[in-house]
Amino acid sequence: MTVDDSLISRLSNLAKLAPDAEERNRLRGDLEKILAMVDKLRELNLDDVEPLRYLGARELRLREDEVANQLDRNEALANAPQTDSEGQFFRVPKVINT
Repeated sequence: MTVDDSLISRLSNLAKLAPDAEERNRLRGDLEKILAMVDKLRELNLDDVEPLRYLGARELRLREDEVANQLDRNEALANAPQTDSEGQFFRVPKVINT
């Protein structure tokens, strides 16, 4: 993968950033270093290495879900910037284009 202006522009757009020319150059350098590190990892022979099941030394103990400290609908919607016409749901801007 090559790090060029179109990739930086696409990533900036996805991250909702507007980097200036100096920041774009720094981002390009950082991305090139990251990709070089990933390429270095690809050189490792991991055929005899089992994947980790847990990152910690012990397994996590799961607990039962318990309902506690919940808000009722009116309390939850009290600070909402916008609600639907009936005041039962949060109204948020559309974020997914279909």
